Formats: sequence, C-alpha cells, structure tokens
Amino acid sequence: MNFKATLACAAFVASVAPAAFAGEDAELVLNGEIPIVTTAPAPAHLDGVLGDEIKSGWLFRSDETQATQMDDFDNPGMIFVDQAQASWDTVEGSEGKSCASCHNDPAESMKGVRATYPKWNEEAGEVRTLAMQINDCRENQMGAEPWKYDKGDIVSMEALISVQSRGMPVNVAIDGPAQSTWEQGKEMYYTRYGQFELSCANCHEDNFGNMIRADHLSQGQINGFPVYRLKNTKLNGSHSRFKGCIRDTRAETFNPGSPEFVALELYVASRGNGLSVEAPSVRN
Repeated sequence: MNFKATLACAAFVASVAPAAFAGEDAELVLNGEIPIVTTAPAPAHLDGVLGDEIKSGWLFRSDETQATQMDDFDNPGMIFVDQAQASWDTVEGSEGKSCASCHNDPAESMKGVRATYPKWNEEAGEVRTLAMQINDCRENQMGAEPWKYDKGDIVSMEALISVQSRGMPVNVAIDGPAQSTWEQGKEMYYTRYGQFELSCANCHEDNFGNMIRADHLSQGQINGFPVYRLKNTKLNGSHSRFKGCIRDTRAETFNPGSPEFVALELYVASRGNGLSVEAPSVRN
C-alpha cells in the first residue's frame, strides 16, 4: 500500500486499543424463550484468522440496541415480517398460486431453511441465495414477476423465512460443487478495493472490536440478515450491505444479486457456521 493509501486507511479505521464489547456478558434470548448462540467455536476452514471464537454482531451493539432485538414487540423488523406473511398468503401470477399453495404454514415448511443458505442447487447447476430461490418459485411455480433483489418485498420474505429458523445453527456447505464459488467469495473478501485500498478483512478481521468513526467494528457476520438498521429505518439485505461497504472504499461496486456478491455471501455466511440464525436482527 502506498503512503497516500496508508494515510487514508489510518483515517478510515481507528486502530486504537480495542473497545470493550457492548454488553459482552449479555445473553440473547428472544421473547424469553428462544436462546441465540452469539459466540461459537471458529469454523476450521477459517484457519484461526478470527482466533478461537466467532461472534455475532449483536455483541458489538449498545445495550439499548441489543434490548430492541430481544422482544418481537420492540423489534421494528418484525413489522416487515408481518407484511411478508400477508404476501405469503396472496395469490399472484398466471398459475393462481400463493406461497402457501405449495408450502402451507411457513412455521413448519420453512423451519431450518435459512440456516443452510446460500447453497448449491443441483437442478440449476449454481449456488443460490435464499432471494434467488424465492424468485425462482415466483417465476416458475407461480407465474409471477420476480421481485427486485434486496428490495422491500423480497427482503421482507427472507425475514419471514428466517424467523422460522431462529436459534438454529448456521450450517452452510462449502464443499463439493459449491467449493469453486466459495473460493471466489474468499478471494473477494481479501481483495482491496477503491481509493482507500481496503478489503472486507481489513475491517472485520484485522480490526474487529476497534472503532470506525463512531461505530464499533464487528466480525461482519451475516447470521442476523436481513437486518433492521436504525440508520435507514428499514430492513436491509446482505448484498445491499456489501454494496455499501465497497462504495465506502470509494470504488465501483457490484450490484445486489450479481455473481460476485452471490459468491461473497456464500463465503461470509460460512464464516458464521455455528452461530444462530437471529434475523431479523437490529443494528446501527
């Protein structure tokens, strides 16, 4: 990295003594009945880059933000889950079907689904994210128009499906035919982008626990996505966050749903294997 880029990086990431985790001794139990694993042994495929443990982004939030996620009545992300439930039961498209026509009650049919995505789809011959699978069902089963990637309707539906897996461990497969996509995502994670010449790893691996401006850097885990961000008061998908991060390095970025971000999602999701699904989470 040249001298100018070094100065930019130093200004962007405050590499001071690590701040204490906000609520580091707190336990996340949703609605008083669903325990969430927020600290887990690091997956072997990380080769120790995060030490012995992986940590949910919830541990890096303020006490107030943590508390907002602990009760569904307080969690503003649940408003969008309710909206998605209405969409689930709505007939759309040329086939006269709704999601419920094939899948009945999501509490039963979608249990465990979120924990394994992204995943290899043998019939399609590709790694698919949950959003891709939702749109495949809309187009090929319902005869309906696909939703825009990482926009309101599809992110809300992801949240509804994710709720059914809360408390279950993330278990994303990275072997077999998915391995090449995973390797592509890993390469992206360590690639420096933009005028600041920063990679995902510079913030979420080298500096987690430190402060970036007024924010507490987490490990960048996505087990809580979709997330309700207090910053923009809506649900956000992981690809929108990827786009924002790369944009913040002052680089040309990729689009949500692009092959590059699909690969990156697979890799980043696998870094959280063992943490609980907790979406919709609440973050800054």
